[in-house]
Amino acid sequence: MLEKCQSAHERWGGISELIDHWLEDRQTLISTFVALPNVEIRDIEESIKSFCTSMMDYLSSGHFEVYEKLLHEGSEFDDGGLEEAQKIFPRIQPTTDMALDFNDGYAAFKNPTVQQIREFSFQLSKLGENLEERFALEDQLIEILHTSHRDTVMDEA
Repeated sequence: MLEKCQSAHERWGGISELIDHWLEDRQTLISTFVALPNVEIRDIEESIKSFCTSMMDYLSSGHFEVYEKLLHEGSEFDDGGLEEAQKIFPRIQPTTDMALDFNDGYAAFKNPTVQQIREFSFQLSKLGENLEERFALEDQLIEILHTSHRDTVMDEA
C-alpha cells in the first residue's frame, strides 16, 4: 500500500498544491496504519485515536476539497472525463462508510479486552483492504479529471 502511495505521489506530485498535500496526507495515513499492529498495548488508545483523526482528515479533505476541484476541472474541459468520474464516485462511497464505521467503533477505544483487541485486529485488516481500494479509485479520478489536462492547467497557473 505504501509503495502504491509513493508511486501516486511520483506520478502526480507537482501538478497541484492541493493534490500534493492530499497525497502527503495519504502517505502519513498509510504510515500510521502500517505502524498500528506494532504499537504496545499501553499506547494503543492514543495510537488508534491519532490514526482515526488522520483518516477522518484525509476523507474530509478528499470529499470537500480535492473531489470538488477535480470535478470543477473536469467540467471546464468537457471532454468526457466528468462522465467517467461519475461512475467512480458511487464506488468510493462504500469505502467512506466503512472508514466512518471503523472510526465510530474505535476512535474512543478505551481499556480494550483481549477479545476486543482481536476484533480490532480483524477490522483493521478489513479497513486496510478498503483503503487500498479507495486509493486506487481516487487515483483513477486524478488520472481522469486532472492528469489529462495537466498541461493546460499548468499553463494557466
